[in-house]
Amino acid sequence: QVQLVESGGGLAQPGGSLRLSCAASGVTFSNYAMGWYRQAPGKQRELVAVITGGGSTNYVDSVKGRFTISRDNAKNTVYLQMNSLKPEDTAVYYCNAEKFLGVPPRQYDYWGQGTQVTVSS
Repeated sequence: QVQLVESGGGLAQPGGSLRLSCAASGVTFSNYAMGWYRQAPGKQRELVAVITGGGSTNYVDSVKGRFTISRDNAKNTVYLQMNSLKPEDTAVYYCNAEKFLGVPPRQYDYWGQGTQVTVSS
């Protein structure tokens, strides 16, 4: 059974930092691209950052230079270091694991339960 368990959310002041973690089980972790998504109240879920099994990364423009995604394949864990936090970063943050396998490609897609990040003074 696949499980993604996020931790590290909470309350931070503007300009502050938080580090999110997502521990995966039940998957061959290194085969999956890992992503962090977020959903603010009344808004659609958006991709924040993604890292491939090989370590290539991509970020939404609004977090570039402030957030860093990383992974430890030995620990089956992906991280999101969030610095210089802004009130608009307030959202529920979700961990995602995704891979495509086979011909035609079949998507394997798993989600964590989410962790709340609130940025407020």
